[in-house]
Amino acid sequence: WARPGLLALLAATALLYLWGLGSSGWANSYYAAAAQAGTQDWKAWLFGSLDAGNAITVDKPPAAMWVMALSGRLFGFNAFTMLLPQALMGVAAVAVLYFTVKRSSGPGAGLIAGAVLALTPVATLMFRYNNPDALLVLLLVVAAYCTMRAIENGSMRWMALTGCVVGFAFLTKMLQAFLIVP
Repeated sequence: WARPGLLALLAATALLYLWGLGSSGWANSYYAAAAQAGTQDWKAWLFGSLDAGNAITVDKPPAAMWVMALSGRLFGFNAFTMLLPQALMGVAAVAVLYFTVKRSSGPGAGLIAGAVLALTPVATLMFRYNNPDALLVLLLVVAAYCTMRAIENGSMRWMALTGCVVGFAFLTKMLQAFLIVP
């Protein structure tokens, strides 16, 4: 029952986050401009520039813009392809949270935790918008999973991976990534 339950949860989450995804247009036009610039110039992509000429960068580190711009380069840049990675990050965050909670409390608790994350109104909004928060949440949930594995095995490799993931989260939204460190 656990596997079908997880598949149903992920399918419902994907439906919730992807249904009418382009309806909010460019969402945050500030980050949309940076993502569009990243589709036009690799240097603008790397530094998170607002324009392809690299005159000014956004106010956050560029990791969240990297994902949106890569999606635009692969599938053509429009509102849907810019927001698609955000929605998929939400589905991935629900899956990783399920596996994290399942390790310590069983599949039932994992399904409940995943459903709570998927149905939380602010999460639903966040995973359908182009602010850096979607990538930040995904990376912090992955860091929690890696920490759980490190504690179970006493493995320094998993703990080092946790540090790498939190470091990448820092490249997404700076010090907010350190909320989970204590």
